Amino acid sequence: MLPGFANGANCRFRHSDWPFLPACPDGFGCIVLPGFYDGFRFYGMASVMSDLTVSKHFVQAALGGAERLGFDTREMLREAGISPDLLRIEMARVSSDQFSHLMQVLWNRMGDEFMGLGPRRARTGTFATMCALVIDCPNLESVYRQAFQFSRLFEPMVSMELEVGEDKAQLVARMEGEINDPSFFLRESILVIWHRLGSWLIGQPIELEKAEFDYPRPPHGDEYRHIFHCPLAFESDKIALTFDKRFLSAPVIRDKPEMRQFLKTSPADLLSRPDESNTFTGRIRALIGRDLSKPLPDFEWIAAELHTSPQTLRRRLKQENTSFQEIKDLLRRDMAIYYLSRQELPINDIAAKVGFTEPSTFHRAFKKWTGVTPGAYREGERGDLSD
Repeated sequence: MLPGFANGANCRFRHSDWPFLPACPDGFGCIVLPGFYDGFRFYGMASVMSDLTVSKHFVQAALGGAERLGFDTREMLREAGISPDLLRIEMARVSSDQFSHLMQVLWNRMGDEFMGLGPRRARTGTFATMCALVIDCPNLESVYRQAFQFSRLFEPMVSMELEVGEDKAQLVARMEGEINDPSFFLRESILVIWHRLGSWLIGQPIELEKAEFDYPRPPHGDEYRHIFHCPLAFESDKIALTFDKRFLSAPVIRDKPEMRQFLKTSPADLLSRPDESNTFTGRIRALIGRDLSKPLPDFEWIAAELHTSPQTLRRRLKQENTSFQEIKDLLRRDMAIYYLSRQELPINDIAAKVGFTEPSTFHRAFKKWTGVTPGAYREGERGDLSD
């Protein structure tokens, strides 16, 4: 049992349960803690969410630490399947698969789960060991308390705390010492990982009521609407996520085999693929589907399928910082980017696939979404973008 952990019976774990983590040399069957090995690796896994896209801002922000430390970031991009030329496009986006692969490349190359952005290195495997520790915890509150106590043992200057009030609970990020995070990526990532990991463990999304940040609204602040799906507050006195206290009593429903599968692509997938399955945004995307060449369902039909009134659905979408029109536009944008990466598809065919009867209308819409024409975007994908 780890020192300092009260409920060890719930959180004891054996190396035989986690064969990809190295065993202690003393033969007692425990797991070597991060800092004593560098062997954990991630492996890619296909996802049904692969048509979602990620702003290039997050690509550049994730690479910031590697660049500062002298790593060849262009080679890292290529290894992740991202053309460095694509990032020259002002409003470029990459697929969630590409972003997930980039996270894996960064952790494997740097041996640092903070990616050079923290006060010191977080050895690769820290996250996996923490997950192995908490999988047997009975409920979400126990998960958070055990995990945060664990993380403070190894990195007290970058930590999380669970604060519980009468009706609400907060996940609060604490940053002390020198943080090399000018683009706020480390702070964003920590919040996202803990929120989405908790949601996955209990098998339901933890519905956020507020997200707070202790810095001014950044230039990429509009992306936060699609990350947190709740009201946002910048220049606050803390970095925190607020949610209803009732989620803390939700039981952990995952088991060790599920966790082992989950860890093959996490926390990379937690950062790159939001679980929208139980948001109205995600449900609407699912109802619309990927075939945008046919007429899309109208709002009244969508509301009926979701067993709610149009008025209530509009209100819920507003709470998620979006609208029906924006959902359709962003779905078309993401699918257009997805098809443009398939070099064999003519651009006029892509226009039809995403619901445009006139190629010229598609060109105008795509330039509004990304700042460049579909042809220029494809050149960036290929690495042929001219100066």
